[in-house]
Amino acid sequence: MKNIKTDLQENILVITINRPDKLNALNERVLTELESIIIENRDKLNIKCLIITGEGNKAFVAGADINEMSSFSSIDAIKYSNKGINLFNLIESYPKPVIAAVNGYALGGGLELALACHIRYISKNAILGLPEVSLGLIPGFGGTQRLRNIVGLGNAIEIITSANYIKAEDAEKLGLANKICDNTLEESIELCKKISKNSSIAIKNAIQSLVSGMNVNYYDSFSIENNLFSQLFETEDSKEGMQAFLDRRKPKFKD
Repeated sequence: MKNIKTDLQENILVITINRPDKLNALNERVLTELESIIIENRDKLNIKCLIITGEGNKAFVAGADINEMSSFSSIDAIKYSNKGINLFNLIESYPKPVIAAVNGYALGGGLELALACHIRYISKNAILGLPEVSLGLIPGFGGTQRLRNIVGLGNAIEIITSANYIKAEDAEKLGLANKICDNTLEESIELCKKISKNSSIAIKNAIQSLVSGMNVNYYDSFSIENNLFSQLFETEDSKEGMQAFLDRRKPKFKD
């Protein structure tokens, strides 16, 4: 693929958006290529984690490609927005942990991509923001909803309407970042290695419970958790995990 690089490191798939001359800006081709990779690798048992990053140190993704968007009609914009929303929903609902390794700028569609990931590790020089109102627009890939869910309504309105850029320290305080890193990719890989030691099916159910629970009534979310929790008692992993605990040894999970 022209705009995306992939690197399978043991059981960790590293996906790199590779448009450094454009600060890794998203255009329709990038979205199409990224969607293809996400779908292709969704159910592969040998992959335990995904890491999404940007080529170079200047930018994770500096935003959508304004040159492409500038000629859009409202019909074009609806199609483009739907494409981004559908892709980012696929990432958010991915059954394995997805880490955004944010190096440098994550603005507009770039921050929306990072928000769709489950975990965000950012560099010390990271700059985050949703500055679309400065272009006479608003976020169109789900950013208004995900930002509100993560930082709360008041903070989301302030961030979006001010078009302010957010430095790494402030992003961590707001909960936009899980961790500020010296090397985002290396530290993301280390986290993936820890995650990979645990039960894959339990991780899948945990992610499903967390993500699905956001989209229903608070009390209905307990039913989702209850069902996913009880299903695991029929798996070999749960039997092995509990027996290993009782035997005071490390578990040997099936996959």
